[in-house]
Amino acid sequence: MSAPSETAPEPGPEPGPGAGPGTGRARRVLGAWLADGVTRGNMWALLALAAAGTVVISFLPSAQPHVLTVILGLPESRQGTVVGLLNTAAEIAMVVSLAWYGALADRFGRRVIVVAGLALCAAGTALFPFAGNTAALAGLRVVFGLGVAAINAMLSTIAIDYVRSRSRGASYGLVGFFGGLGALVAVLVLVRLPQTLESGGMEPVRAARTAFLLIAAGIVAAAGLLWLTLSGRRPVAAARVPLVRLVREGVALVRDPGVALSYAASFVARADLAIVVAFMSLWIKNYGTEHGGLTGAAALARAGAVVGVSQMVALLCAPLFGWLGDRMRRQDLVVLAQAVAAVAYLSTLLVTDPLGPGMMLVAVLIGVGEIAAITTAGPLLAQQAPAAVRGSAFGVHTLCGAAGVMIVSALGGALFDAWRPAGPFVVAGVFSLAVACFGLAVRRRVTPRTEADVAGEALPGPQAGSR
Repeated sequence: MSAPSETAPEPGPEPGPGAGPGTGRARRVLGAWLADGVTRGNMWALLALAAAGTVVISFLPSAQPHVLTVILGLPESRQGTVVGLLNTAAEIAMVVSLAWYGALADRFGRRVIVVAGLALCAAGTALFPFAGNTAALAGLRVVFGLGVAAINAMLSTIAIDYVRSRSRGASYGLVGFFGGLGALVAVLVLVRLPQTLESGGMEPVRAARTAFLLIAAGIVAAAGLLWLTLSGRRPVAAARVPLVRLVREGVALVRDPGVALSYAASFVARADLAIVVAFMSLWIKNYGTEHGGLTGAAALARAGAVVGVSQMVALLCAPLFGWLGDRMRRQDLVVLAQAVAAVAYLSTLLVTDPLGPGMMLVAVLIGVGEIAAITTAGPLLAQQAPAAVRGSAFGVHTLCGAAGVMIVSALGGALFDAWRPAGPFVVAGVFSLAVACFGLAVRRRVTPRTEADVAGEALPGPQAGSR
Protein backbone atom coordinates (compact mmCIF):
# COMPACT_ATOMS: atom_id res chain seq x y z
CA MET A 1 0.00 0.00 0.00
CA SER A 2 1.47 3.31 -0.98
CA ALA A 3 1.59 6.05 1.61
CA PRO A 4 -0.81 8.96 1.13
CA SER A 5 0.86 12.31 0.91
CA GLU A 6 -1.70 14.17 3.01
CA THR A 7 -1.72 14.24 6.78
CA ALA A 8 -4.21 12.24 8.81
CA PRO A 9 -7.31 14.06 10.02
CA GLU A 10 -8.23 14.20 13.67
CA PRO A 11 -10.85 11.64 14.79
CA GLY A 12 -14.35 12.86 14.10
CA PRO A 13 -17.45 12.55 16.29
CA GLU A 14 -18.25 9.21 17.82
CA PRO A 15 -20.46 7.08 15.55
CA GLY A 16 -24.04 6.79 16.68
CA PRO A 17 -26.58 4.02 16.25
CA GLY A 18 -27.56 5.23 12.82
CA ALA A 19 -24.05 5.58 11.44
CA GLY A 20 -23.72 4.83 7.76
CA PRO A 21 -21.35 2.46 5.96
CA GLY A 22 -18.37 4.71 6.53
CA THR A 23 -18.72 4.67 10.28
CA GLY A 24 -20.76 1.53 11.02
CA ARG A 25 -19.68 -2.07 11.30
CA ALA A 26 -17.20 -1.69 8.46
CA ARG A 27 -15.41 0.91 10.59
CA ARG A 28 -14.72 -1.48 13.46
CA VAL A 29 -12.12 -4.19 13.96
CA LEU A 30 -12.81 -6.72 16.71
CA GLY A 31 -15.09 -4.21 18.42
CA ALA A 32 -12.74 -1.21 18.26
CA TRP A 33 -14.09 1.89 16.45
CA LEU A 34 -11.55 3.17 13.93
CA ALA A 35 -10.51 6.82 13.65
CA ASP A 36 -11.15 8.74 10.45
CA GLY A 37 -8.62 7.97 7.74
CA VAL A 38 -7.66 4.58 9.26
CA THR A 39 -8.50 1.48 7.24
CA ARG A 40 -9.23 -1.97 8.57
CA GLY A 41 -5.99 -3.08 6.91
CA ASN A 42 -4.10 -0.46 8.94
CA MET A 43 -5.67 -1.76 12.16
CA TRP A 44 -4.81 -5.36 11.37
CA ALA A 45 -1.27 -4.19 10.61
CA LEU A 46 -1.13 -2.65 14.10
CA LEU A 47 -2.17 -5.96 15.63
CA ALA A 48 0.44 -7.75 13.52
CA LEU A 49 3.01 -5.26 14.79
CA ALA A 50 1.94 -6.04 18.37
CA ALA A 51 2.51 -9.75 17.77
CA ALA A 52 5.74 -9.43 15.77
CA GLY A 53 7.14 -6.73 18.05
CA THR A 54 6.57 -8.83 21.16
CA VAL A 55 8.19 -11.84 19.47
CA VAL A 56 11.24 -9.68 18.84
CA ILE A 57 11.29 -8.15 22.32
CA SER A 58 10.74 -11.49 24.10
CA PHE A 59 13.07 -13.81 22.20
CA LEU A 60 16.49 -12.30 22.80
CA PRO A 61 16.13 -11.85 26.60
CA SER A 62 14.68 -15.38 26.85
CA ALA A 63 17.54 -16.93 24.89
CA GLN A 64 20.21 -14.74 26.49
CA PRO A 65 21.09 -17.24 29.27
CA HIS A 66 21.83 -19.88 26.60
CA VAL A 67 24.29 -17.55 24.89
CA LEU A 68 26.01 -16.76 28.20
CA THR A 69 26.47 -20.47 28.93
CA VAL A 70 27.06 -22.06 25.51
CA ILE A 71 28.85 -19.26 23.62
CA LEU A 72 30.76 -17.47 26.39
CA GLY A 73 30.96 -20.22 29.04
CA LEU A 74 30.09 -17.73 31.79
CA PRO A 75 29.78 -19.23 35.31
CA GLU A 76 26.21 -19.37 36.59
CA SER A 77 27.24 -17.50 39.73
CA ARG A 78 27.85 -14.38 37.61
CA GLN A 79 24.97 -14.61 35.17
CA GLY A 80 22.41 -12.68 37.21
CA THR A 81 24.66 -9.65 37.46
CA VAL A 82 25.62 -9.86 33.78
CA VAL A 83 21.96 -10.10 32.70
CA GLY A 84 21.22 -7.04 34.82
CA LEU A 85 24.12 -5.15 33.28
CA LEU A 86 23.10 -6.10 29.73
CA ASN A 87 19.55 -4.95 30.37
CA THR A 88 20.90 -1.73 31.88
CA ALA A 89 23.07 -1.07 28.82
CA ALA A 90 20.06 -1.50 26.55
CA GLU A 91 17.88 0.73 28.70
CA ILE A 92 20.46 3.53 28.84
CA ALA A 93 20.26 3.64 25.06
CA MET A 94 16.49 3.68 25.30
CA VAL A 95 16.48 6.49 27.87
CA VAL A 96 18.57 8.58 25.50
CA SER A 97 16.38 7.83 22.47
CA LEU A 98 12.79 7.28 23.52
CA ALA A 99 11.49 10.82 23.78
CA TRP A 100 13.18 11.62 20.48
CA TYR A 101 11.43 8.67 18.81
CA GLY A 102 8.10 10.13 19.83
CA ALA A 103 9.09 13.56 18.53
CA LEU A 104 10.45 12.16 15.27
CA ALA A 105 7.26 10.13 14.80
CA ASP A 106 5.22 13.30 15.19
CA ARG A 107 7.41 14.92 12.54
CA PHE A 108 7.90 12.12 9.98
CA GLY A 109 5.17 9.59 10.75
CA ARG A 110 4.89 6.39 12.78
CA ARG A 111 5.64 3.87 10.02
CA VAL A 112 9.20 5.06 9.41
CA ILE A 113 10.07 4.65 13.10
CA VAL A 114 8.50 1.17 13.24
CA VAL A 115 10.55 -0.12 10.32
CA ALA A 116 13.76 1.50 11.58
CA GLY A 117 13.21 -0.10 15.00
CA LEU A 118 12.70 -3.56 13.50
CA ALA A 119 15.84 -3.16 11.39
CA LEU A 120 17.90 -2.35 14.51
CA CYS A 121 16.43 -5.35 16.33
CA ALA A 122 17.26 -7.61 13.38
CA ALA A 123 20.90 -6.42 13.40
CA GLY A 124 21.24 -6.92 17.16
CA THR A 125 19.67 -10.38 17.01
CA ALA A 126 21.79 -11.60 14.09
CA LEU A 127 25.09 -10.55 15.68
CA PHE A 128 24.34 -11.43 19.31
CA PRO A 129 25.56 -15.07 19.32
CA PHE A 130 28.77 -14.06 17.53
CA ALA A 131 29.92 -11.78 20.37
CA GLY A 132 33.20 -12.83 21.96
CA ASN A 133 32.81 -11.21 25.38
CA THR A 134 30.32 -9.44 27.62
CA ALA A 135 31.41 -5.99 26.38
CA ALA A 136 30.45 -6.97 22.82
CA LEU A 137 27.16 -8.36 24.12
CA ALA A 138 26.48 -5.06 25.88
CA GLY A 139 27.12 -3.14 22.65
CA LEU A 140 24.71 -5.37 20.74
CA ARG A 141 22.10 -5.02 23.47
CA VAL A 142 22.41 -1.24 22.96
CA VAL A 143 21.65 -1.70 19.24
CA PHE A 144 18.78 -4.03 20.08
CA GLY A 145 17.54 -1.65 22.78
CA LEU A 146 17.38 1.25 20.33
CA GLY A 147 15.15 -0.90 18.14
CA VAL A 148 12.95 -1.98 21.06
CA ALA A 149 12.55 1.66 22.07
CA ALA A 150 11.17 2.51 18.65
CA ILE A 151 8.76 -0.45 18.65
CA ASN A 152 7.45 0.22 22.15
CA ALA A 153 6.95 3.93 21.57
CA MET A 154 5.13 3.36 18.29
CA LEU A 155 2.90 0.56 19.59
CA SER A 156 1.63 2.85 22.34
CA THR A 157 1.11 5.78 19.99
CA ILE A 158 -0.45 3.94 17.06
CA ALA A 159 -2.84 2.05 19.37
CA ILE A 160 -4.34 5.45 20.20
CA ASP A 161 -4.00 7.04 16.75
CA TYR A 162 -6.00 4.31 15.04
CA VAL A 163 -9.13 4.34 17.23
CA ARG A 164 -11.70 6.77 18.62
CA SER A 165 -11.58 7.76 22.26
CA ARG A 166 -14.37 5.37 23.28
CA SER A 167 -12.26 2.42 22.09
CA ARG A 168 -8.88 3.26 23.61
CA GLY A 169 -9.21 0.62 26.30
CA ALA A 170 -10.33 -1.92 23.70
CA SER A 171 -7.39 -0.96 21.49
CA TYR A 172 -4.90 -1.58 24.29
CA GLY A 173 -6.65 -4.83 25.15
CA LEU A 174 -6.31 -6.02 21.54
CA VAL A 175 -2.67 -4.94 21.39
CA GLY A 176 -2.07 -6.80 24.65
CA PHE A 177 -3.83 -9.91 23.33
CA PHE A 178 -1.87 -10.04 20.08
CA GLY A 179 1.29 -9.16 21.97
CA GLY A 180 0.57 -12.16 24.18
CA LEU A 181 0.33 -14.33 21.07
CA GLY A 182 3.72 -13.04 20.00
CA ALA A 183 5.22 -13.74 23.42
CA LEU A 184 3.90 -17.30 23.27
CA VAL A 185 5.49 -17.83 19.87
CA ALA A 186 8.78 -16.49 21.24
CA VAL A 187 8.93 -18.55 24.45
CA LEU A 188 7.25 -21.77 23.26
CA VAL A 189 8.56 -22.03 19.69
CA LEU A 190 11.54 -19.79 18.94
CA VAL A 191 13.35 -20.35 22.24
CA ARG A 192 13.26 -24.08 21.43
CA LEU A 193 15.03 -23.59 18.09
CA PRO A 194 18.54 -24.26 19.49
CA GLN A 195 17.34 -27.55 21.04
CA THR A 196 15.56 -28.50 17.80
CA LEU A 197 18.66 -27.80 15.73
CA GLU A 198 20.84 -29.71 18.19
CA SER A 199 18.48 -32.68 17.92
CA GLY A 200 18.98 -32.54 14.15
CA GLY A 201 22.72 -33.03 14.58
CA MET A 202 24.14 -29.50 14.92
CA GLU A 203 26.70 -28.84 17.62
CA PRO A 204 25.48 -26.39 20.32
CA VAL A 205 27.33 -23.22 19.25
CA ARG A 206 26.36 -23.59 15.59
CA ALA A 207 22.75 -24.37 16.54
CA ALA A 208 22.51 -21.23 18.67
CA ARG A 209 23.96 -19.01 15.94
CA THR A 210 21.76 -20.51 13.23
CA ALA A 211 18.64 -19.98 15.36
CA PHE A 212 19.44 -16.31 15.91
CA LEU A 213 20.14 -15.74 12.20
CA LEU A 214 16.85 -17.35 11.18
CA ILE A 215 14.92 -15.15 13.58
CA ALA A 216 16.73 -12.01 12.39
CA ALA A 217 15.68 -12.87 8.82
CA GLY A 218 12.08 -13.19 10.01
CA ILE A 219 12.27 -9.73 11.60
CA VAL A 220 13.41 -8.21 8.31
CA ALA A 221 10.52 -9.88 6.48
CA ALA A 222 8.05 -8.54 9.06
CA ALA A 223 9.44 -5.02 8.64
CA GLY A 224 8.82 -5.20 4.89
CA LEU A 225 5.23 -6.32 5.33
CA LEU A 226 4.50 -3.61 7.90
CA TRP A 227 5.93 -0.94 5.60
CA LEU A 228 3.28 -1.95 3.05
CA THR A 229 0.33 -2.13 5.48
CA LEU A 230 0.75 0.52 8.20
CA SER A 231 -0.60 3.98 7.42
CA GLY A 232 1.98 6.39 6.07
CA ARG A 233 0.05 9.46 7.18
CA ARG A 234 1.48 11.99 9.61
CA PRO A 235 -0.18 13.89 12.48
CA VAL A 236 -1.55 17.31 11.54
CA ALA A 237 0.53 19.49 13.84
CA ALA A 238 3.81 17.63 13.79
CA ALA A 239 5.43 19.29 10.77
CA ARG A 240 4.95 22.75 12.27
CA VAL A 241 6.44 22.10 15.74
CA PRO A 242 10.21 22.01 16.45
CA LEU A 243 11.54 18.71 17.81
CA VAL A 244 12.90 20.29 20.99
CA ARG A 245 9.50 21.76 21.77
CA LEU A 246 7.75 18.42 21.20
CA VAL A 247 10.08 16.70 23.68
CA ARG A 248 9.66 19.53 26.20
CA GLU A 249 5.89 19.35 25.91
CA GLY A 250 5.89 15.62 26.55
CA VAL A 251 7.78 16.16 29.80
CA ALA A 252 5.69 19.21 30.79
CA LEU A 253 2.52 17.10 30.77
CA VAL A 254 3.60 15.62 34.10
CA ARG A 255 1.86 18.60 35.75
CA ASP A 256 -1.38 16.70 35.17
CA PRO A 257 -1.73 14.12 38.00
CA GLY A 258 -3.26 11.61 35.58
CA VAL A 259 -0.23 11.86 33.32
CA ALA A 260 2.10 11.60 36.32
CA LEU A 261 0.34 8.41 37.44
CA SER A 262 0.54 6.96 33.93
CA TYR A 263 4.27 7.73 33.72
CA ALA A 264 4.83 6.11 37.15
CA ALA A 265 2.83 3.04 36.10
CA SER A 266 4.89 2.76 32.91
CA PHE A 267 8.06 2.79 35.03
CA VAL A 268 6.88 -0.45 36.64
CA ALA A 269 5.00 -2.04 33.72
CA ARG A 270 7.90 -2.38 31.28
CA ALA A 271 10.21 -3.49 34.08
CA ASP A 272 7.69 -6.25 34.85
CA LEU A 273 7.86 -7.56 31.29
CA ALA A 274 11.67 -7.43 31.27
CA ILE A 275 12.16 -9.40 34.47
CA VAL A 276 9.58 -12.04 33.56
CA VAL A 277 11.33 -12.84 30.30
CA ALA A 278 14.96 -12.41 31.35
CA PHE A 279 15.17 -13.41 35.00
CA MET A 280 12.52 -16.14 35.10
CA SER A 281 14.26 -17.82 32.16
CA LEU A 282 17.63 -17.47 33.90
CA TRP A 283 16.26 -18.78 37.21
CA ILE A 284 14.76 -21.92 35.66
CA LYS A 285 17.66 -22.55 33.27
CA ASN A 286 20.27 -22.36 36.05
CA TYR A 287 18.24 -24.53 38.43
CA GLY A 288 17.54 -27.08 35.69
CA THR A 289 21.20 -27.54 34.75
CA GLU A 290 22.46 -27.50 38.36
CA HIS A 291 19.77 -29.51 40.16
CA GLY A 292 17.48 -30.98 37.49
CA GLY A 293 20.03 -32.86 35.38
CA LEU A 294 19.04 -31.01 32.18
CA THR A 295 21.25 -29.89 29.32
CA GLY A 296 21.49 -26.16 28.60
CA ALA A 297 19.14 -26.33 25.59
CA ALA A 298 16.65 -28.58 27.44
CA ALA A 299 16.66 -26.28 30.48
CA LEU A 300 16.07 -23.29 28.19
CA ALA A 301 13.11 -25.11 26.62
CA ARG A 302 11.72 -25.86 30.10
CA ALA A 303 12.08 -22.20 31.03
CA GLY A 304 10.23 -21.29 27.85
CA ALA A 305 7.35 -23.57 28.89
CA VAL A 306 6.99 -21.87 32.29
CA VAL A 307 7.27 -18.38 30.83
CA GLY A 308 4.81 -19.53 28.18
CA VAL A 309 2.22 -20.29 30.88
CA SER A 310 2.68 -16.77 32.19
CA GLN A 311 2.26 -15.27 28.74
CA MET A 312 -0.77 -17.43 27.95
CA VAL A 313 -2.51 -16.13 31.07
CA ALA A 314 -1.51 -12.59 30.07
CA LEU A 315 -2.99 -13.16 26.62
CA LEU A 316 -6.29 -14.38 28.04
CA CYS A 317 -6.54 -11.51 30.54
CA ALA A 318 -5.62 -8.72 28.11
CA PRO A 319 -9.16 -8.31 26.69
CA LEU A 320 -10.57 -8.22 30.23
CA PHE A 321 -8.40 -5.27 31.24
CA GLY A 322 -9.08 -3.58 27.90
CA TRP A 323 -12.83 -3.97 28.54
CA LEU A 324 -12.47 -2.63 32.07
CA GLY A 325 -10.47 0.32 30.71
CA ASP A 326 -13.55 1.60 28.87
CA ARG A 327 -15.90 1.04 31.83
CA MET A 328 -13.97 2.09 34.96
CA ARG A 329 -12.28 5.35 35.81
CA ARG A 330 -8.91 4.75 34.24
CA GLN A 331 -6.92 6.01 37.21
CA ASP A 332 -8.76 3.55 39.46
CA LEU A 333 -7.98 0.70 37.09
CA VAL A 334 -4.28 1.63 37.15
CA VAL A 335 -4.31 1.45 40.96
CA LEU A 336 -6.02 -1.96 40.85
CA ALA A 337 -3.55 -3.24 38.25
CA GLN A 338 -0.52 -2.16 40.26
CA ALA A 339 -1.91 -3.80 43.42
CA VAL A 340 -2.44 -7.08 41.53
CA ALA A 341 1.09 -6.88 40.10
CA ALA A 342 2.58 -6.27 43.56
CA VAL A 343 0.92 -9.39 44.98
CA ALA A 344 2.00 -11.47 41.96
CA TYR A 345 5.67 -10.53 42.05
CA LEU A 346 6.05 -10.75 45.80
CA SER A 347 4.60 -14.29 45.67
CA THR A 348 7.92 -15.48 44.18
CA LEU A 349 9.31 -15.38 47.72
CA LEU A 350 7.33 -18.59 48.33
CA VAL A 351 9.02 -20.55 45.51
CA THR A 352 11.70 -23.06 46.50
CA ASP A 353 11.70 -25.32 43.41
CA PRO A 354 11.26 -23.45 40.09
CA LEU A 355 10.74 -26.78 38.31
CA GLY A 356 7.83 -27.72 40.60
CA PRO A 357 4.08 -26.99 40.43
CA GLY A 358 4.41 -23.98 42.74
CA MET A 359 6.30 -22.11 40.04
CA MET A 360 3.44 -22.70 37.61
CA LEU A 361 0.98 -21.12 40.04
CA VAL A 362 3.28 -18.13 40.50
CA ALA A 363 3.62 -17.89 36.70
CA VAL A 364 -0.16 -17.64 36.43
CA LEU A 365 -0.29 -14.83 39.00
CA ILE A 366 2.57 -13.02 37.29
CA GLY A 367 0.81 -13.27 33.92
CA VAL A 368 -2.23 -11.50 35.37
CA GLY A 369 -0.14 -8.84 37.11
CA GLU A 370 2.06 -8.24 34.08
CA ILE A 371 -0.75 -7.68 31.58
CA ALA A 372 -2.75 -5.63 34.09
CA ALA A 373 0.13 -3.19 34.46
CA ILE A 374 0.94 -3.06 30.75
CA THR A 375 -2.59 -2.49 29.40
CA THR A 376 -3.85 0.11 31.87
CA ALA A 377 -1.24 2.89 31.90
CA GLY A 378 -1.53 3.80 28.20
CA PRO A 379 -5.28 4.49 28.04
CA LEU A 380 -4.96 6.79 31.07
CA LEU A 381 -2.24 8.78 29.29
CA ALA A 382 -4.31 8.91 26.08
CA GLN A 383 -7.23 10.27 28.10
CA GLN A 384 -5.10 13.09 29.48
CA ALA A 385 -2.64 13.92 26.65
CA PRO A 386 -3.48 16.54 23.96
CA ALA A 387 -3.47 15.10 20.44
CA ALA A 388 -0.87 17.57 19.15
CA VAL A 389 1.82 16.18 21.47
CA ARG A 390 0.54 12.64 21.90
CA GLY A 391 3.56 11.12 20.15
CA SER A 392 5.92 12.98 22.46
CA ALA A 393 3.82 12.06 25.50
CA PHE A 394 4.04 8.39 24.65
CA GLY A 395 7.76 8.76 23.95
CA VAL A 396 8.29 10.08 27.48
CA HIS A 397 5.88 7.42 28.77
CA THR A 398 8.06 4.69 27.27
CA LEU A 399 11.18 6.50 28.49
CA CYS A 400 9.84 6.09 32.02
CA GLY A 401 9.45 2.39 31.29
CA ALA A 402 13.04 2.23 30.09
CA ALA A 403 14.24 3.85 33.31
CA GLY A 404 12.24 1.27 35.25
CA VAL A 405 13.83 -1.63 33.37
CA MET A 406 17.28 -0.13 33.94
CA ILE A 407 16.85 0.27 37.70
CA VAL A 408 15.00 -2.99 38.34
CA SER A 409 17.41 -4.97 36.14
CA ALA A 410 20.56 -3.58 37.74
CA LEU A 411 19.31 -3.90 41.32
CA GLY A 412 17.48 -7.16 40.69
CA GLY A 413 20.43 -8.73 38.89
CA ALA A 414 22.73 -8.00 41.82
CA LEU A 415 20.17 -9.47 44.24
CA PHE A 416 19.76 -12.52 41.96
CA ASP A 417 23.41 -13.45 42.53
CA ALA A 418 23.96 -12.12 46.05
CA TRP A 419 20.64 -13.00 47.71
CA ARG A 420 18.18 -15.27 45.85
CA PRO A 421 16.71 -15.65 42.33
CA ALA A 422 13.45 -14.06 43.47
CA GLY A 423 15.31 -10.77 44.04
CA PRO A 424 14.33 -9.06 40.74
CA PHE A 425 10.68 -9.98 41.28
CA VAL A 426 10.69 -8.61 44.81
CA VAL A 427 12.10 -5.30 43.56
CA ALA A 428 9.34 -5.08 40.93
CA GLY A 429 6.71 -5.95 43.52
CA VAL A 430 7.86 -3.21 45.88
CA PHE A 431 7.79 -0.62 43.07
CA SER A 432 4.28 -1.75 42.03
CA LEU A 433 3.10 -1.32 45.60
CA ALA A 434 4.58 2.20 45.70
CA VAL A 435 2.81 3.19 42.46
CA ALA A 436 -0.49 1.82 43.78
CA CYS A 437 -0.10 4.01 46.87
CA PHE A 438 0.71 7.05 44.72
CA GLY A 439 -2.38 6.35 42.62
CA LEU A 440 -4.58 6.21 45.71
CA ALA A 441 -3.21 9.60 46.74
CA VAL A 442 -3.90 11.38 43.41
CA ARG A 443 -6.84 9.54 41.84
CA ARG A 444 -9.45 12.07 43.01
CA ARG A 445 -7.46 14.90 41.43
CA VAL A 446 -7.54 13.37 37.93
CA THR A 447 -10.05 15.12 35.66
CA PRO A 448 -10.67 13.23 32.39
CA ARG A 449 -10.36 15.44 29.34
CA THR A 450 -13.20 15.61 26.84
CA GLU A 451 -12.56 14.73 23.20
CA ALA A 452 -12.55 18.46 22.38
CA ASP A 453 -9.98 19.15 25.10
CA VAL A 454 -7.70 16.37 23.91
CA ALA A 455 -7.89 17.45 20.28
CA GLY A 456 -7.65 21.18 20.81
CA GLU A 457 -5.13 21.83 23.57
CA ALA A 458 -1.37 21.89 23.29
CA LEU A 459 -0.72 21.52 27.00
CA PRO A 460 -2.83 20.91 30.09
CA GLY A 461 -4.41 24.02 31.51
CA PRO A 462 -3.90 25.20 35.07
CA GLN A 463 -7.02 23.36 36.26
CA ALA A 464 -6.23 20.04 34.58
CA GLY A 465 -5.54 18.27 37.81
CA SER A 466 -8.46 19.46 39.93
CA ARG A 467 -12.18 18.76 40.00
